[in-house]
Amino acid sequence: MNKNELNFENEQDRKIYWHTCSHILAQAIKRLYPEVKLAIGPAIENGFYYDLDAPFGFNPEILEKLENEMRAICKENLELKRSEVSRKEALELMKNEPYKIELINDLPDDAVISFYSQGEFIDLCAGPHLDSTGDVNGNGIKLLSCAGAYWRGDSNRESLQRIYGIAFPEKEKLEEYLERLEEAKRRDHRKIGKELGLFFLADEGPGFPFFMPKGLILKNTLIEYWREVHKRYGYVEISTPMMLNRDLWERSGHWAHYKDKMYTTVIDDTDFAIKPMNCPGGMLVYRSEQHSYRELPLRVGELGLVHRHELSGTLHGLFRVRCFTQDDAHIFMTWDQMRDEIKNVIKLFDEVYSVFGLSYQIEVSTMPEDHMGDLETWDFATNTLKAACDDMGKSYIINEGDGAFYGPKLDFHLSDSLGRTWQCGTIQLDMQLPERFELEYIGADGKKHRPAMIHRVVFGSIERFIGIITEQFAGAFPLWLAPVQAIVLPVTDRAGEYAEDIVKRLDSAGFRAEADHRPEKLGYKIREAQGQKIPYMIIVGDKDIENKTVSVRHRSGEDLGALKFEDFEKILLNERASKAVK
Repeated sequence: MNKNELNFENEQDRKIYWHTCSHILAQAIKRLYPEVKLAIGPAIENGFYYDLDAPFGFNPEILEKLENEMRAICKENLELKRSEVSRKEALELMKNEPYKIELINDLPDDAVISFYSQGEFIDLCAGPHLDSTGDVNGNGIKLLSCAGAYWRGDSNRESLQRIYGIAFPEKEKLEEYLERLEEAKRRDHRKIGKELGLFFLADEGPGFPFFMPKGLILKNTLIEYWREVHKRYGYVEISTPMMLNRDLWERSGHWAHYKDKMYTTVIDDTDFAIKPMNCPGGMLVYRSEQHSYRELPLRVGELGLVHRHELSGTLHGLFRVRCFTQDDAHIFMTWDQMRDEIKNVIKLFDEVYSVFGLSYQIEVSTMPEDHMGDLETWDFATNTLKAACDDMGKSYIINEGDGAFYGPKLDFHLSDSLGRTWQCGTIQLDMQLPERFELEYIGADGKKHRPAMIHRVVFGSIERFIGIITEQFAGAFPLWLAPVQAIVLPVTDRAGEYAEDIVKRLDSAGFRAEADHRPEKLGYKIREAQGQKIPYMIIVGDKDIENKTVSVRHRSGEDLGALKFEDFEKILLNERASKAVK
C-alpha cells in the first residue's frame, strides 16, 4: 500500500501505517545502537511500540536522536520488500537476534516465514506494510515514552524496554494529538485525586485504593444514584460473602478457568477463595428458594467488593486495581424473555451514561477458545445479543473470541471528552452457570425448567468509573456529585455568624456546604475554592446581612449577583434534580 491509497480513518490502514513506523524505529535503533537486541514491534490502538534489550536506558535525549534518524530514513524513501525463506535461512538471518530466534523456533512446522527489508535493515514480520519509508511523513512522528516490559508478557522472563510512538500523515494531526495528551496529563485522575483530597494509593497496599472523606462522598453519591436507577428498573439488591470455598468455585468453573487471578487461602483444611466476581454467590441466593415463572424475570443487583490478582506492572491509579466494588446484577429469566431483558438493560445504560456526557460503541464479543458449553447454545446466545441491538437501532462491531468462558457478551466502550475510550458496561448471556448450579423454576405447565441468565454491570467498577469521570470533568464534578457543593466566604468578622446560618440552611436542604472563616483575603479564598472545584462560592458581608441576601459566584467565574437565599436555593435544587453539567 502506498500513501495515495492510504485512508488513515480506516483502522486497518492506520495500523499498517503505524506498523511500518515500528520498523522505521527499529532500523533507527540498529543504526545508532547496533548492540541493542530487538524483540517485537507491533501497531497498537494508539500508535506503535518496539520492545528492546539494551545495556542502557532510553532517556529523552536518546529518544530525540532516534526521532531524527527516523525522519532521515523516511526521506531516504527505502522500499519495503517482502521475502519468504526457509526456517534454516531465517535462523541464519537472525543469528545475532536471540529474541527473533526464539520466535522462529516457536513457529509451526508448516508456517510461512516472511521478512521485510528496507535498505540495510531486515526484520522478521508477517506484514503488511506501506510500500516505502517515504510513504511515512517523518515530521508526523513522535516517540512518546519508554517503559519496562517483560518478554512475551511473562514476569519470569527477561526485562525489556518498550519505546512507545505515535505518527500521523499530517504534522497538524500530530500537534492536535500531543495537545490532547497534555490535556490528559492535566486531567490525570491520580493528580486531581490528590489535589482534591479524594483518594490515594500507598506502597503498603499496591492496587488497593484508600478513599478520603471527600472521595467517599463522591463514591457513595454514585452508589445512591445506582440504587435509585435500579429501583426504578425493577431490581432488588442482595449481598453475598466475600470468601467462599473451593467447591463453589469448581462448580462455577472459576477454579479451572480463572484461578491465576484469585486470592486463595486455607481455612480448617479447606481451600477458600476471595471472590473475584459476584456471580457464584448470586447463584446460591437464587437456588436458596423455589421460584415460579410468575416471578421471572428476576433482576438481582449487588454492589460487591471483589479482589483480583493483577500484575504489579499493570496497576494504574483507579483504572487497574486489585480490589474494587463491582456494580453487578444478575437477571434470571425464561429463554423467551431474553431479548426483551437485553433491550431493557441497554435502555438503563443509555440513561446512566447520558448523565455523565459519555457516548459509547458496542462490541459483540464471541466464543473464546477456552469456553464451556456447545456451539449451538453459543450461536443462539450470540444471535440474541445481536438481535436485541438491532431492535434498539444500535450499531455494533464483532470482537471475535473475546467472550467470557461461559457466554458471549456486549461490551460498551465509552468515549470521554478527550475522545478516549473506556470499556465499562457489559451484558453477558449465560446458559452455563444455571446448568452447573442446577437452577430451576416452576413453569406454567407445573414442571421444572432451567432459567437463562444475564450478567451485567453499568459502571463496571465504581472505583474505575470514578477515575474516568474525574478525568471527564477534570475534577469539576456536576453539582449533584461534588463532595463540597457550596462554600460560604464571610467578608467581615460580623458576617461569620450569618455565614454559619447559611451553611445550616443549605445543610437542611440536603446540600453539602461549609464556611471558610480563615483570616485570609477574599481573593485568596475565592481562588482556592476555584482550585478545589467547588461549584458555588457564597460571599456574605454586612450588606448581605442587612438585605438578607447572598452574593453568589460560580466556579466558572460567572457572577450571579446578590440573591435572596430562597431564590438561590431554587437554583441549586433545579440543578441537582436535573443533574445538569454546568
